[in-house]
Amino acid sequence: MPHLVLGDWKLQTLETGCLWLDGGSMFGSVPKPLWSKSHPPDDRNRIRLAMRVLLAEGHGRRVLVDDGIGDKFPPKLMDIYRVEHGEHTLERSLGAVGLAVEDVTDVVLTHLHFDHAGGSTRRVEEDPAPRLPRARYYVQRRNLENARHPNPRERASYLAENFEPLVAAGVLTEWDGALSPWPGFELFTADGHTRGQQLVRVSGPEGVLYFVADLIPTASHVRIPFVMGYDVAAIETMQEKRALLDRASAERAWICLEHDPEVALARPRADGDDFAWADTVAAAADAAVSERGR
Repeated sequence: MPHLVLGDWKLQTLETGCLWLDGGSMFGSVPKPLWSKSHPPDDRNRIRLAMRVLLAEGHGRRVLVDDGIGDKFPPKLMDIYRVEHGEHTLERSLGAVGLAVEDVTDVVLTHLHFDHAGGSTRRVEEDPAPRLPRARYYVQRRNLENARHPNPRERASYLAENFEPLVAAGVLTEWDGALSPWPGFELFTADGHTRGQQLVRVSGPEGVLYFVADLIPTASHVRIPFVMGYDVAAIETMQEKRALLDRASAERAWICLEHDPEVALARPRADGDDFAWADTVAAAADAAVSERGR
């Protein structure tokens, strides 16, 4: 599978499946005639979204950033969210690069919403247990507290079965704020989508890549006013997005888009008082990153 090398890190995206969420919720106040052109809804107004994760190999570690939705949903929720695992699962995508879940050493969870952290656990004789048996998991302390005591808007997105088994097994580490756990691998926080979301910046002499989770979920969300109805604080999201895109544009950095079904990576550029994409790489062709000029 194609990859990008930044310093001591070999990076590649892995597909873990798709789900379908309400298009209006994904685009907030943006009118449907605008978002439906690039994200056509089904008969229940849902749009198809990827659950893309990042695999970073370096410094003796194999790090996953997020791990998808997993396979614990009952049939009712599988139908509500139209979860698709026919083509991709985490296990199959790891297998395609010669790895298994046992080979992963670390899992950085951007936040504990079920489509980002549901793959952290699996059912063993009906009881959830860590799905990546040799990995240590990492989350912001503030997000774990939020997940344990969610506000009414987020209650359905935080499921205890996705994180409490990690606590019980002693494999979940809580981080507080920005830090650099490994050389060239940085974490910073963004709270507009949910409190305690942590995002990733990987850098080397060759350039920079950001994994931005739900700050910029799809390529369409590069526009500052395009903010999800799911976000707890839209103004904060817009401020955080502008700061991130300003920095990434200056660095000519790549941004990994977790939820866009067609675009895996994109490089932002200023567009007046807003932003657009200078380059994009299709989900099935991220090899092109290593071949483009920087």
